Amino acid sequence: MTDGGNEGAVLHLMRVRYTGSEDDAAPFVAAHVEYLRHHHDEGTFVVSGQTVPSPEGGAIVACGVDRATVEAIAARDPFVAAGVAEYSITSIEVGRVHPALAALLT
Repeated sequence: MTDGGNEGAVLHLMRVRYTGSEDDAAPFVAAHVEYLRHHHDEGTFVVSGQTVPSPEGGAIVACGVDRATVEAIAARDPFVAAGVAEYSITSIEVGRVHPALAALLT
């Protein structure tokens, strides 16, 4: 662990939860996957995946943007636009980071 170099960086834990069932979300999966790909390619999303068990939804870790921007990104998720999911966002001011992850926060 390192205490230096990344203080003040902010990560956002974006928890997406289905508002109904996985079946309700199924028609929007392809658009959601494209949404994820776009934000991973931009470098905003560093980790994303389904929760275990999967009916709960998924989680994303975002960095390099402020809280207002990550809220706007969440609002554009096709799942949210279709009304089949909603986000809760927890912003984390980084205090310590494993050296293997430090480059992600610069």
